[in-house]
Amino acid sequence: MSANEGIQIFRVEAQELLEQIEQGLLDLAHDPCDKELVATVFRALHTLKGSGAMFGFDALAEFTHHCETAFDRVRKDEVPATKELVAAVLNAMDHMRDLAEGRDVATADGEMLLAALEQVVGSAPNATRDDAGDIGSKGNASLKTWHLRFNLAADVLVNGTRPLPMLDELRELGACQINVITDNIPPLNELVPRSCYLGWDVVLTTDKPRSVIEDVFMFVMDDMSLELNELAAPNAAGLDASSQDEAEVANVAALRKAELPVTGGDGKVLQQDALVRVPAMRLDELMDRVGELVIAQSRLKQIAGASIDMNLRSVAEEIEHLASELRDNMMSVRMVPVAQLFSRFRRLIHDLARDTGKEIELVTEGEATELDKTVIERLADPLIHLIRNAADHGLETPQDRLAAGKSAKGRITLSARQAGAEVVITVRDDGRGINRDRVRARAEENGLIVPGATLNDHELLQLIFQPGFSTAAAVTNLSGRGVGMDVVKRTIEGLRGTLELSSPPGGGSTVALRIPLTLAIIDGLLVRVGAERYVIPLSAVEECLELSAAQDQRASGRSLLTIREQLVPFVRLHDIFKAKTPPDQYQKIVVISSAGDRVGLVVDQILGDHQTVIKPLSPFHSEVGSFSGATILGDGSVALILDVGALVAAEAHHNTPTLRAAS
Repeated sequence: MSANEGIQIFRVEAQELLEQIEQGLLDLAHDPCDKELVATVFRALHTLKGSGAMFGFDALAEFTHHCETAFDRVRKDEVPATKELVAAVLNAMDHMRDLAEGRDVATADGEMLLAALEQVVGSAPNATRDDAGDIGSKGNASLKTWHLRFNLAADVLVNGTRPLPMLDELRELGACQINVITDNIPPLNELVPRSCYLGWDVVLTTDKPRSVIEDVFMFVMDDMSLELNELAAPNAAGLDASSQDEAEVANVAALRKAELPVTGGDGKVLQQDALVRVPAMRLDELMDRVGELVIAQSRLKQIAGASIDMNLRSVAEEIEHLASELRDNMMSVRMVPVAQLFSRFRRLIHDLARDTGKEIELVTEGEATELDKTVIERLADPLIHLIRNAADHGLETPQDRLAAGKSAKGRITLSARQAGAEVVITVRDDGRGINRDRVRARAEENGLIVPGATLNDHELLQLIFQPGFSTAAAVTNLSGRGVGMDVVKRTIEGLRGTLELSSPPGGGSTVALRIPLTLAIIDGLLVRVGAERYVIPLSAVEECLELSAAQDQRASGRSLLTIREQLVPFVRLHDIFKAKTPPDQYQKIVVISSAGDRVGLVVDQILGDHQTVIKPLSPFHSEVGSFSGATILGDGSVALILDVGALVAAEAHHNTPTLRAAS
């Protein structure tokens, strides 16, 4: 492993540790007496400090050491876990994150954060300071002397482990004598420069317990041999370790790091070696290859279907089955629970409550719902905008809420659920709701609508997503500049998703995002309109019907079809796409649904199901609202994928698009 690879691995692990620390701190703010939470935060800080030192991030290790020491005192009941302490460490975490990412940071900023932390700990009840003035003076525990003898694995230096920081950490625990063991160094002609042949013999006098000494080696415990024994009586700091009576060194054993059980998606415990960390880029490349395989399999299916060779047909069916399983397994590998996304917003809510002076509670539901990793990464920014707007615009101040008969604490609910091939993510607040009069007034002021224009409620609320639109009375550091909601809409549409907004007066606001499970491969229904073929996402298809000549002739104005005593509008894709050939005599209707609305699409022929590998459109074609992408068929030709949401929305609002199909 190269040095750069080691640094990248450290940064990934550092971000995981920082998220773990952040979640622990936020939980601790609500339950400061939870000793397990304190221990969790302390262990994560200790791990971050140690791994940072091993990989050469000395500034991070030194800075994190002060936060670790503060929580060590909390762990020992020397200072309480106050909200001020939690806030100080949360502020320091942003600095740690910058140091872990290698960003340029001002030394003065770090010193200011540590000064604030020291002030909080120093002013806490039962807080004491040692002669050096550092945070974390020790109690009057009795001193003990320990004998350590350890050897590291030969390849630890290649893996980024640095022995010197571990020795320095031992020195910080108390007075110690360190001797190097050179017995294993081979002759010069056999020596491998990257291998570690040294061992160390240490006598340490400290008031720390055995567990603290073991923590020094927690990162390399599985790749080393360690003997750790308490000597019969305390020894002077300068005593030569080699003169110790070996008979006093008893109960020699190799320590092994305890692992927490890891469970898979089915709840079964997995062995640690069953988990493999793979760069997301490699998964993307593998997904591309699977997509190409699906295209090739589709071509083979078409060739086999036209052949009389039964062996060829049998092989084609087997490959189709295997390709389908490979596709499903590949997609499941990329799926991650939305809990990874939702957990990021707890810190955001904490900061918003502080900045707005409001009491805000975040409630999450459906955290086990899974989404494609790529989709989750692109959803982070839109959800941040929605949550900030809910906190700043939606929720009232505690005084206003109490006056309205509500609880002083406002609630923002973030939920996820799977609906077929879509995941619905909802952001809901219990605030004042959207003021329609203010929206109309601001829209007229900005020239978005003419004064007195007739708009239904849906059209009025959609004005919020116009660029530059804002109902804020003043610009704040949170909102008011008219930037955000239009970005949310564009991002969701870029994910082939839809956005729904509802806000009953006085009843809060709800924004629902409907997102496809994956952006790579979908099951589709292949249809023909004129001479062109199109793909309709199968997840949106409800049923297929035949359009009789009588129904076709009866339709005038808006075409309506009665399906089980319900009226369903239908549109003729032949007319929308300006097909040059006349429509077939016996046309079909594909009934699709989106966001609760149903529309029938009239096509010339239904060709059958099709595993669709989605290819993005060019910048020129992406402006065409009827299509969400393209795919390559088995014969090598291109078929456009219909944007179901755009077609349904256009028909639902009496605005059928008149777009020319690409030839």
